[in-house]
Amino acid sequence: MNYSTIKKTAVAASLVAAFGYAEVAQAQTPTVFGGRSQYRTWSIGLQGGITTPNVLVGGSNNFGQKVGYFQNKVGEYYGLTIRKQFSHLFGLELEGNRGSIKTYNHELATPRAENSLGAIAAKTDVNWAASLNGVFQLGTIDFLRRENAVNFYAKVGLGVLANNPIQYSNEDFSGTPVYDNTGNWGSEIFGDRTNTGDRDYKLAAYVPVGVGVKFKLSEVVALNLGYTMNFTDDNLLFGPGRSDVKGKFSNVYGGLEFTLGSRDKENLTFANPVATLYDELKDPSLRNEVEALKQRVSSLEGTVDQLGKDSDGDGVSDKFDKCPNTPAGTVVDGSGCPIKFPEASKNDLVAGEYYAPIGFEFDSSVLKTESYSTLDKLAKELRDSNGRVTLDGYASAEGTEAYNLNLSKDRANAVKQYLVNAGVSASNISANGYGEANPIASNATEEGRIQNRRVEIKK
Repeated sequence: MNYSTIKKTAVAASLVAAFGYAEVAQAQTPTVFGGRSQYRTWSIGLQGGITTPNVLVGGSNNFGQKVGYFQNKVGEYYGLTIRKQFSHLFGLELEGNRGSIKTYNHELATPRAENSLGAIAAKTDVNWAASLNGVFQLGTIDFLRRENAVNFYAKVGLGVLANNPIQYSNEDFSGTPVYDNTGNWGSEIFGDRTNTGDRDYKLAAYVPVGVGVKFKLSEVVALNLGYTMNFTDDNLLFGPGRSDVKGKFSNVYGGLEFTLGSRDKENLTFANPVATLYDELKDPSLRNEVEALKQRVSSLEGTVDQLGKDSDGDGVSDKFDKCPNTPAGTVVDGSGCPIKFPEASKNDLVAGEYYAPIGFEFDSSVLKTESYSTLDKLAKELRDSNGRVTLDGYASAEGTEAYNLNLSKDRANAVKQYLVNAGVSASNISANGYGEANPIASNATEEGRIQNRRVEIKK
């Protein structure tokens, strides 16, 4: 991978991380069930492992002509991570490491020395390395009713590597170095890497690209194993060499990750929406509960059907109808029995037709549905003749007189509002309330009180 490719990769990594962060930061509702607030989203990790001076994708390195010329020496590498999970698919991670990278040349070339200094081995001390990584969850597999889980992920980022290469003439990194620029590196960041300064290390940009797997050990602790390839823009990663190839190395690591927050909340890293849906659909206890609810609903529907059955069509269900088989069109009370009204006077006539009072339930000013047909007919006649009508509201004798007076007014206004909504001019309607006055039946019986809860229609 040449320097141009490194720069393109770095830019791409930055854009990916920035886009992922912007997407989750702007979203008011996250893409997990119930929102991020029900999950734990912060974690810290400790990791350690080894480095090698090559990467899986192959290519050349500076110290030897090809990676195949390197004898992989194991270097130590350790560090920590801080991660914020934004959804079950994406998170941002701040990673810091330090350690060393070691290598020496095979006897495949003659002479073994690969540069004019006679160096056959190199050890690069990584004083520190820091990167910001976008972590993409590739999938989570749940086991044993989601108490254990395995999570697969990939990551890519952009970082800074502070390093100092030292070269030796022997392969065990002993003796006097043939190349050591400690304390002489240039001070210009990412620029002067010559012996013209006073720094103990040089800085290089690098792009980490890796994959890994996490094993959920408990609600707090997870085992984290991974492999990362690190591509730098530094042609002196292992010191002076035979070519101007940018350095690269990889590290294999293992460690523990600790999730922060209350144990009562699920870890968003291991959240698996598919498993959640599966549990809801396939869990035997939930299925049994759903079946029980279906049976209860079916039973309630049957009860409602029985309660609502009205064989004679008088508006009172059979269960409460004390006068079954009432002729169609008969005005009945709440018990389904015909209501006897006093003889209609001329004031009770509208366009030569008598209108029965509009009845109401106890302590209610809500119109009954059986009143709609009467009021619709009245509204049509008033619209056609532009006639006027008076609505007198009444109440039965329960409660105080003042309360019943207001209730009777509300009943008259309810009828008026219905007529207005049906197209009758409000100015043609007079609504009055008379409380307990002018009863048409005895308030000593329920049947009488039902008749007294009314609005009379007068022309």
